[in-house]
Amino acid sequence: MKQKNYLDSGNKGYPPSAPPCLADEVGQYGWNLFDDDLPYPMAVIRQAELEHNLRWMQAYAKEQGVFIAPHGKTTMSPQLFQRQLDAGAWGLTFATVFQVNAGLEAGARRIIIANQVVGDADLDALLYMRTRDPELRIWFLVDSLAQVEQIESWAHRRQTDIAFDCLLEIGISGQRTGCRTLEQAVELAGRIKESDSLVLGGIECYEGGLARCDSVRDSEEVGALMERVERIARDCDRLALFEDKEIIVSAGGSAVFDLVVPGLKLSLSKPVAGILRSGCYVTHDHDFYSGMLRKVEQRQGLRASLMPALEVWSMVQSVPEPGLAILSCGKRDVSYDLSLPVVTHYSPQGSHARTVAPVGWAISALNDQHAYLKISAGAPHPKVGDRVILGISHPCTTFDKWTWLPLIDEAGRVVSAVTTRF
Repeated sequence: MKQKNYLDSGNKGYPPSAPPCLADEVGQYGWNLFDDDLPYPMAVIRQAELEHNLRWMQAYAKEQGVFIAPHGKTTMSPQLFQRQLDAGAWGLTFATVFQVNAGLEAGARRIIIANQVVGDADLDALLYMRTRDPELRIWFLVDSLAQVEQIESWAHRRQTDIAFDCLLEIGISGQRTGCRTLEQAVELAGRIKESDSLVLGGIECYEGGLARCDSVRDSEEVGALMERVERIARDCDRLALFEDKEIIVSAGGSAVFDLVVPGLKLSLSKPVAGILRSGCYVTHDHDFYSGMLRKVEQRQGLRASLMPALEVWSMVQSVPEPGLAILSCGKRDVSYDLSLPVVTHYSPQGSHARTVAPVGWAISALNDQHAYLKISAGAPHPKVGDRVILGISHPCTTFDKWTWLPLIDEAGRVVSAVTTRF
């Protein structure tokens, strides 16, 4: 059977003339982006920045007295998951049961599915995982009596006495999933306690939908959410509704992660594991999360924190008119859901160095396979064959466009690679 981390010409960006190899062995070919050894566009990860981010986030969590279970849906890369676990991550987070497989491939032993599990096929899959490995711990979210009844119906039809670990989800009015009121949450927790199919291990929320890159507003809104989580957690604890030896209190996005940390360190009747689930930190970005991070740095008094590690290299394929260059990169290659790519650097044909992109260069639009580089009056024009390096906004929706990504050093050399499981 073909190994999933085995690369060949069936992977976008892998040279057809190169022999197939394992992802972590591509460095043997001596490829260098400045030599145009790989076709453009090419999404790459800068190795030094990646290693910095892994160390920084783990140190931050430790300093704050919480654990981190990175959200794996960002990269869906077993190799990156392994690096996060090796750096000290408590476990991994995923959004779907299918995604859990990539975490298991990386050796994760504790997994949070930050979503509701309802369907028979997903419950069957969790049963299979648990039966195959009884020591594996997987928690998923519960936010309604109807969901509890669906799970109990499944257990009755499958004639199984398995009890799944779960977390009580606290939601926000008008936004995604989760209990809306204290009364609803406590009632649901009591119903879970009565169920033979579920074990309540803690409480969870997601604050990312509140973030507006306004420190005053964000602090107030996220603070109010975490206060509500604390009230519900204390009521559930008082009623002895948490059934595990340790109570999980979890929150986490990548935009305002600092604002939830105080609410993860509750003092309850049992030990508390405060778990942050940020995911985008591993490669960070050049726009949306970069702007959010500046606010985190200001609030925390940090000089520098995360660094952009993910970028997409493209080539100028046409300069059809003054003020416009067309790049060999489009919607199939780079994220555009939060904002368009940012032009960070360029490298003239034949050069072995990157230069900061001139003021006046900006991506104005994307087609499926083309990017429009607008050039302001007075700014220099690139030439056909020049390389233009794009920073991304939202790593999640760049990773999902690639089955593999080279890791490069400062000299542009490909030293290794990671694969994805989207």
